[in-house]
Amino acid sequence: MNITPLPKITVITPSYNQAQYLETTIRSVLDQDYPNLEYIVIDGGSTDGSVEIIKRYAERIAYWVSEPDHGQSHAINKGIQKATGEWIGWQNSDDIYYPNAFKIIAQKITQCPSMDLITGDINLIDENGEIIRDMRYVKPTYQSVLAEGMVLTNQAAFWKRSLHQRLVCLNEGLHYAFDYEWFLRAFSEPIRATHVSEIIGALRCHDNTKTSQYQQKFIEEYQNILHGRVMPTWKKKIYLIRRLLLTVLNGHYRYIYRGIIRRVSSDKKK
Repeated sequence: MNITPLPKITVITPSYNQAQYLETTIRSVLDQDYPNLEYIVIDGGSTDGSVEIIKRYAERIAYWVSEPDHGQSHAINKGIQKATGEWIGWQNSDDIYYPNAFKIIAQKITQCPSMDLITGDINLIDENGEIIRDMRYVKPTYQSVLAEGMVLTNQAAFWKRSLHQRLVCLNEGLHYAFDYEWFLRAFSEPIRATHVSEIIGALRCHDNTKTSQYQQKFIEEYQNILHGRVMPTWKKKIYLIRRLLLTVLNGHYRYIYRGIIRRVSSDKKK
């Protein structure tokens, strides 16, 4: 009986002064009990006790370093250069994977070996790990990412490391929307992507996230990325309808209902 070996997955965690959440992130990776895992932690020279946390798990971490860098995108690129897994992803130092996330992805890889990128769904959680709400996605394409922005997220995305041979790495000139630029660049290539309709990770919402503190910087970088890539409003609406229909086909009726209720409540407050 032939048993297909589990694909080697490399996870990179960029970290800088996130000691409050870092151990939870590390444990969410290492406690997956996934036998073919390579875990890399790139710390930017933290001074808040993060290094001591990393050292506690050093024997289970394939590579780690703590030294000044040029920001999150630079840290992830340093990890990519060290990675040897067939598949790769990054998990921020305040976000988490849920149990069996890697096994779910590995199963999809086995079922669809021609895929280049696999995405899943996530929860939004608060600083205590309590669920705020779920975020459901569908199969992403270049046009859908261009039309709607981040209709996928690194907290639940894995791709073949070989993509970096074609796309190089993340744009280190970007510090806020580098993930969007990279995914948009990836989908501009002839890659094959699929989606797993399961929640496999979580994005933590708290006051110290870059999203909370530097919203204007995010907007400016998004505008620069999209410069010269104009999509008419009518076409954007088509991709919104596409996402809604695919979400319904995935059976997430309550998710659609809750979204409608939030939209109506928001409109009433205006």
